[in-house]
Amino acid sequence: MATRPTARTDNAPTVEHRFFELIPPGLRIDFVGLRFKMLIASWTLILIGLVSIYLHGGLNYGIDFAGGTMVHVRFAAATPIADMRAALSRPELREVVVQDVGQGGKEFQIRVLGAPEGGSSGVADAIKAGLREKFGEGTYDVLRVETVGPKVGKDLWRDATLAVLAATLVMATYIALRFEIRFGIGAAVALVHDVLITLGALSIANMEFDLTTVAALLTVVGYSVHDTVIVSDRIRENMRKMRRETLATIMNLSINETLSRTLITSGTAILVTAALFVLGGTVIHSFAFALLVGFIVGTYSSIYVASPIVLYLEGRKGTRGGRGA
Repeated sequence: MATRPTARTDNAPTVEHRFFELIPPGLRIDFVGLRFKMLIASWTLILIGLVSIYLHGGLNYGIDFAGGTMVHVRFAAATPIADMRAALSRPELREVVVQDVGQGGKEFQIRVLGAPEGGSSGVADAIKAGLREKFGEGTYDVLRVETVGPKVGKDLWRDATLAVLAATLVMATYIALRFEIRFGIGAAVALVHDVLITLGALSIANMEFDLTTVAALLTVVGYSVHDTVIVSDRIRENMRKMRRETLATIMNLSINETLSRTLITSGTAILVTAALFVLGGTVIHSFAFALLVGFIVGTYSSIYVASPIVLYLEGRKGTRGGRGA
C-alpha cells in the first residue's frame, strides 16, 4: 500500500552539516599583499634571536650537551639560594650553577658543567656532602641525578643537529614530490625559519637546551609541514579550477578558505602546550616552551613564509601556464 509523506516530513527543517566556524565564509584578507612586511618581521625576529645567542655565548646547554652532573633537590623549607651557593663552594666543585626552579624556594637544580670524564660520581657525592654539611641530614631529598661525559655530550649535540636537518630535508622532499619543487623549497625555508625563531626564543628566555628540546624541535618541524600541506593542497586544487587567475589571487583565496581550519587546529594545539608549560613542572619547561613558540611560528610560516617563497619562484619562472593541473 502506498504511503503519503506526512506534513512533518515536508516541513522538516534543513540540517546544515557545518561545524563551528571561527572565520565567517566569504572572508577575503589580502595575505599576499602583506608578505613583504611579514618577511621583514620574520628576519627581524631571527636576527634578534641570533644576536641573543651570540651575546649569551651560545644556547643554555643542558647536561645532555655540555657534559657534567646535574642534581635536582627539594628542601622541606624555603632555602635562600645564596646559602645553596655557599654550601657548594668546595675545591672539588668547579663551574657550579645553582638554579631556583620554583616551589617557593624549595627546589633547586645544581649543575656542574664540564666535569672530567670518570669523575662524575665523585662530583655528585661532593654536592650531597656539601648540602649535608650546610643544612644537615634529612632536610632535603635528592629527586634526580644526571651525569653525562663531555665526549657523549658532543656526540649527542652532533646527532641532534643531524636529526633536525634530516627531518627538514625529508619533509621538504616529500612536499616537492607531492606537489612541485617550488612548494618543497617554500616548505624547507619555512621549516628553517621556524627552527631559528624557536632557538632564538629559547636563548632570549634563557631556557635550557637539552634532548627534550630537540624532541620539541622535531615535533615543530612535523607540525609546520602538516599545516603547509593543508594550504598547499588547497592552492593546487584551486589552480586546477581557476586557470585564468594569477597565482597571487589563488593563494589569497586558498589561505582564506583554510584559515578557519588552521586557526582551530593550531589554537587547540597551542592551548594544550600552554597548559603543559604552565602546569607541567620544571622538568619539561623548556620542552613545552619550545613547542608553544614553534606551534605559533609554524602556523604563521605556512601563510607568510612558505606561500610567498612559492610566489617568488613563480615570478622568476614566468607565467603559471597550465602547471599544477
